[in-house]
Formats: sequence, structure tokens, C-alpha cells
Amino acid sequence: MIQPLLPAYGSASLADLLPSVASAMGVPGFDNVIDLPSAHRYVVLLVDGLGHDLLRRHAPAAPVLNGLLTRDGSRAITVGAPSTTATSITSLGTGLTPGQHGVAGYTFRYARELLNALVWSPRLHGLDVQPQLTMFERLSKAGVYCATVTPSRFRGSGLTTCALRGANFFGFADDSPTAWRVEYAARASAAAERSLVYVYERDLDHAGHKFGVASNQWLAQLNRVDDLAAQLRAALPRDVRLLVTGDHGMVDVPGDARLTIEHEADLAAGVRLVGGEGRFRQLYTTEPEAVARRYRDRLGERAWVLSRAEAVDAGWFGAVQPRLADRFGDVLVAMADDGALMTTTQPNEFGLVGMHGSLTPAELNVPLLVG
Repeated sequence: MIQPLLPAYGSASLADLLPSVASAMGVPGFDNVIDLPSAHRYVVLLVDGLGHDLLRRHAPAAPVLNGLLTRDGSRAITVGAPSTTATSITSLGTGLTPGQHGVAGYTFRYARELLNALVWSPRLHGLDVQPQLTMFERLSKAGVYCATVTPSRFRGSGLTTCALRGANFFGFADDSPTAWRVEYAARASAAAERSLVYVYERDLDHAGHKFGVASNQWLAQLNRVDDLAAQLRAALPRDVRLLVTGDHGMVDVPGDARLTIEHEADLAAGVRLVGGEGRFRQLYTTEPEAVARRYRDRLGERAWVLSRAEAVDAGWFGAVQPRLADRFGDVLVAMADDGALMTTTQPNEFGLVGMHGSLTPAELNVPLLVG
């Protein structure tokens, strides 16, 4: 059986990006493990769903991005596990691995209930879930002007609080023109001698989920992202470094490659709570050995099935803080083929074409483009 790709924590992962930026800016106490060029000002464009493999495969739709891919310093890096937005953005924003920040997936167990990290309960605050300092808080204390350019509706959200607090917030409407985001980023970048600006782009991911990667709709969004990167680079002075990266890749999941846990007696047995997402299930149970055995017997080489302890020992989440360990599933099921494990408790997932979360190169590798 092929082995999963492991996150490159400590050398070339998304969690290492902002500490490397800080070091490249000359802020003491950080290591530039990614070997970024020295600069006083950085703009980081994070494109939701931009996988390294996808970008290379569809080069004609993104000539600017692929041009950057050939420049010195550009490379592939990995996100963490699971390869999903909430976990990745928190790793980026905190400089911590999933095992250190505890945003353990799209959905995960928190206080005995299932927490959706993208849709928060009004009674739950992001600081309750992730109280450690973000990179934006740490850099602000060091005299770096920090800003985020994201959709206005994300202001004060649980995930924003977990991952991005400490930065000045520049919000835009979902249907606002690209030029507005470019203007906000350029203005924020010029606000101080040293600055870090984070820009978020979400529509590529939505197109992939709804229509599939390489669909006409997805390719159109990739071309729009390419235009955004070109406009950003043109609007920024040459001494400002532009970095473009992603939070995960994506694979299309055929309908006949899906199993619904509640419809399969051997998969449902002993499982008390189903978390994660279709390509990376986190199963909560009081009998992890028996559940893991049944999943291995049923799925065989289709999936990597590990207990929590096995996954931690394998380095899936980085070093895991003991107080955060039970947020991760008692049993982890990461798909190795193009399949998915569906659950009736997350009915919205049944309409998805493109999915992510697992430890395949197509999902874990993202570009780091230096412009």
C-alpha cells in the first residue's frame, strides 16, 4: 500500500510561513526555515483550494501564477492534517501545527459536542477554542503593521478570532470588484515601514466543490485568481514581496466511490460521533481498536486507518498538546483513493463534487509563489 504524504512541519509547511516572513523582516525570535528573501513588507495572498498539483496541471489558465512558480524561491510546501480550510488558516495565522493550536478539522469534538469550525455557535468564542497568540498579535507587538483583507462577514467570526486576531481588518463585499481588494492591500501595505498584509480569496474552492476541479467554472475562477495576483503585483512597490499560497488542494470524488457510514452496518457499529469530512473522517468511539479493525477490513488499501495514538506517532498533527488530544478522532480514516466516507449528519456534503482533507499529494501540497 502506498504511504500517506506527511506534513513537512518545521521545514516547509504552511505553519512555517509567517514565522519565516517575520524572520525575513528582521523580527528577532523567528527562524526563516523556508528561506524567504529579506524585505520589510510582505503581502500574503491565500487562495482557498489552490493545490500545487492543480496549478501545474492547468498552467494555461494561470500564466502569471505559473510564471511565478519558475522563479527562485518558489516551491511546493505542505499544509497540515487534515488538509482543510479551518485547520490550515489557523496554522498559517498562528505559526502552530494542528496539534498545538487545536483547530482539529472542519468538524471536531469540543466539549463533548461536534464543533463546525466554519459555522460557529453564538455561545462559543474563538478564544475559548484557540487562546494562543497569533502571529499577527506577536508581530504587532514587535512594531509590524498587520492587516487582513477578507470578506466583511468574517469580521469577528470564530475562525477569524482563532487565526487572524491582532490584525487591522479590511472587509469587502463578496461581489465587490477585484480592484477594491487590490486597493485595500496596497493601502495597508504602505501603512508602515514594516507591514504584513493577508489577503483571502475563496471562490476557487467554491467552484471546485460545486462543479469539480478542471470544470469550466473552476478554470474560470483560476483565471480570475491569476488576474488578482497580477493586479496585486502591479499595484505593490517592488520592495514589497508578494507570496501566493493555498490552504489545500482538491480531488473529484465520483458518486460510486462514496460510502455512507450510517448505511453500512460494519462502519456504523461502535461509532458515537462522526467528525471531519468525507476524505478525512474523525470517528469518536469508546472502542477504537474494534472500530479501526472494522474500517481496515472494509476499506483495505482504499484508506489509511489509524488510531489517534498511531496518527500522533506518525506525525500527522505535529506535537500534540495533551489538553487538545481528544479533539482529534479516536480513529482517523484518511482516504488514499478517490473515495469518500459520507455521513447523514452532514447532508450538505452529498452535493459536493470536489473534496479534500486527506494526505494525498493532490490535497496536501500547495504552491508557495514568491513575487
